[in-house]
Amino acid sequence: MKIRRNQYMAVVVAVLFMAVAFSGCGGGKAQQGAVIGGLGGAAVGSQLGPEEDRRKSALIGAGLGAVLGYLIGNEWDKYDQRRLNHTLETAPSGRTTEWVNPDTGSRYMATPEPAYEHDGRVYRDVEIDGYVDGRRETVHAKAYRNPDGTWQLVQ
Repeated sequence: MKIRRNQYMAVVVAVLFMAVAFSGCGGGKAQQGAVIGGLGGAAVGSQLGPEEDRRKSALIGAGLGAVLGYLIGNEWDKYDQRRLNHTLETAPSGRTTEWVNPDTGSRYMATPEPAYEHDGRVYRDVEIDGYVDGRRETVHAKAYRNPDGTWQLVQ
């Protein structure tokens, strides 16, 4: 049984659509970027090259788009992580630090609590309010300081 181009693209789009739907379930910006990039890459790739090679082009486009989307999404995550690190390292307890991610437009406010030591690590509890896509989300988290001075969220 020979699969036609339209049937093949319908399967690719359906699989990537399911991935997008499930990426909202705990996926970070990098994972969401990979899915969106994969969709775009597959769509572009399916239109390039000779007719008999378009399935391959769609797969190559999906792969390249996913990698590019992951890298862009990962940079957005890194920006917010750097801002949170700076807050945890320098902000006095109870003082709120606010920033807007220039790439996403999302606004965050982080309010750290006093530092304390546990099992040889320095910890700080932090409340993070995020305004993403017009919705407010609040997270109460705990972070510890790594030996290199960066902070790692653990909750």
